Amino acid sequence: MTFVRALPTLGRGDVGLAGGKGANLGELVRAGFPVPDGLVLTTDAYRAFVDGAGIGPRILELAAGTDVDGAAARIRDLFRAAPVPAALSAELHDAVALLGEGPLAVRSSATAEDLEGASFAGQQETTLDVRGPDAMLAAVRDCWASLWTARALDYRGRRGIDPAGVALAVVVQRMVDPDAAGVMFTANPATGRRDETVVSAAWGLGESVVGGEVSTDDVVVSMPGGDIRSRATADKAVMTVPTGQGTTQRPVPGDRRTEPVLDDAAVGELAGLGARIAAHFGAPQDVEWVRSGGEFRIVQSRPVTALPDPEPDPPSDWSVPDPRALYVRASIVEQLPDPLCTLFADLVDGSVARTLQALVREILGRDVVREGDVGLPTVNGYAYYRYSRAAMGRMLLLTPFAVRVLSSSGRHSGLVRWRNARTPDTAVPSKRGRIGRFPRSPRPS
Repeated sequence: MTFVRALPTLGRGDVGLAGGKGANLGELVRAGFPVPDGLVLTTDAYRAFVDGAGIGPRILELAAGTDVDGAAARIRDLFRAAPVPAALSAELHDAVALLGEGPLAVRSSATAEDLEGASFAGQQETTLDVRGPDAMLAAVRDCWASLWTARALDYRGRRGIDPAGVALAVVVQRMVDPDAAGVMFTANPATGRRDETVVSAAWGLGESVVGGEVSTDDVVVSMPGGDIRSRATADKAVMTVPTGQGTTQRPVPGDRRTEPVLDDAAVGELAGLGARIAAHFGAPQDVEWVRSGGEFRIVQSRPVTALPDPEPDPPSDWSVPDPRALYVRASIVEQLPDPLCTLFADLVDGSVARTLQALVREILGRDVVREGDVGLPTVNGYAYYRYSRAAMGRMLLLTPFAVRVLSSSGRHSGLVRWRNARTPDTAVPSKRGRIGRFPRSPRPS
């Protein structure tokens, strides 16, 4: 049995053999996109290892328990203790030798990851700067075991994915030693806008960007034109770099901390590359990229999951329905700060008008606010008080009288009304009576 496949021999239909990551990378290579040279240790190799070691039933037994942390630790020990079949190890060594000198990047590629319904981003293992056959086999074992981390077990459980049906391939690539790396979403994950690409960039290696361990420059690009819509340049205190035996975090040199990782031209080039990848797959993509020597390389592409519906463009026309009236937000800014749904806007408009009419009539003893004088319409969904100019004039003329009434000691005074509103033996029975009459009120036709 052949356990190793070169990336150019794989495509998007090979998820069962190469996992989501391996299948997508193979698809990108075949389509001519810049991807580092590599191979895939297939899911057949994973199954041969598990079957040969006889640990399959024990893995499923542990995965069925409720203690996911304990199960993950015990499964990891099973993978580390079992021997790798000699034929599998020899084939892998021979294939890796064809990649040439240099450090390797060893990444897991599960059959249930990088799919439209379940990305599994960051769920499994990645090991960078791998050198030598022993370190490579150790990295492969860790990848296999990472199919059963606590996070992966929990994620699959919530997604209803049968643990007996999953397997894991391993992608082995020549590692690019980048001056910069990051992620790119070919649709804006915050707003759902399909005409915006979001690029996050940092100095050094990109795994720390994916894990949220370093600060990133974030740029929003308008597509398809490539114009920069917004840019936030971070103070990048640390970066992840290779050491020759793995990776570590080191301080960013002082003169580069606040320097943009990518200039506008580079961002435009990367966004254009992302647009072509998304067009090839026919869906918005979450892309991991590296840049070395001024050239971009793609190390992963997966569908963007849970993308919200696109937000509309901010309104530019704020003209009011009746230019002769007065429109104010006043306390509405605090009470109704967000746009109203259509049903609520229709219901609250008449209620506000009737309430204000009744309140002014009760205090002043006359119909100062008349039919059509006051309303609560919306402009671009936001609620506004609307007053006719005639009503505003009448209310201003009567303001001195209203102030005298409210500051008096009579039953309409502000203090008396406040106390009555707070007294249970007056306010509560009144409200109960109104609620009791409500079901018998005629319904609007």
